Amino acid sequence: MLGGLLLAVLAVITHAYVTLPDARPLAKENPKTTALMEQRADEAREAGRKPRRRQQWVPLSAISKPAVEAVLLSEDASFYLHDGVDTVELARAVGQAVEEGKLGRGASTLTQQLAKNLWLSTDRSLLRKAKELMLAHRLEEALTKQRILMLYLNVVEWGNGVYGIEAGAREHFGVSASQLTVAQGAVLASMLPSPRKRSPSSGSRALLKQSHRVVHALKVYRRISAEQEEAAHAEVDRLLGRASKDASDEAEEDGP
Repeated sequence: MLGGLLLAVLAVITHAYVTLPDARPLAKENPKTTALMEQRADEAREAGRKPRRRQQWVPLSAISKPAVEAVLLSEDASFYLHDGVDTVELARAVGQAVEEGKLGRGASTLTQQLAKNLWLSTDRSLLRKAKELMLAHRLEEALTKQRILMLYLNVVEWGNGVYGIEAGAREHFGVSASQLTVAQGAVLASMLPSPRKRSPSSGSRALLKQSHRVVHALKVYRRISAEQEEAAHAEVDRLLGRASKDASDEAEEDGP
């Protein structure tokens, strides 16, 4: 029975691997849409709303360096050191999932997040996770790190119908991605775990706290100076409003 079960699992994984999308075309072509964009559009139509989509592709050179660094430190500090999967964090997440009896957020590298955005759903099944890992491997084999980062920054969700950092910068701060300050970049990076809940206008205390953490991390990893850190902390408070510190903490799970 055990042998038969293992063969069945192997057959499912093999079939999934063979039928998964090819990442090689992304080396030269930008995707016209993504699985997440289509899912959000379907959700809007089912709710009787017109789907909203704001997106404008920009190269890495057109994104402020502090904003890029903020996203990397917040989402995947070891991005340039792994091959698509952070095995240490993955092992921790698996252990936690076994203890809690469910898959939670965490351990997903930036490459894995890109794979999920491009091709998969937002469910948290083991099969979807297995596909995510295989697709992350394909992305790393087919693309450079810079290309993966550029794709990620241009397709990731930054609010209701807002995709990519250019649209996110204009939606939330009224500036282009190239003009983002340290504080603005930290706020955008801190939105990513739950971008439709943690908008700058939401009064989210979690967003305020995480934005300050990201600013401090930028200083710790010597991406900004002490003077820049001080100024960025003050700007975060202005952007998000210190009044939010008195707001009750909401249960902000990293939902789909």
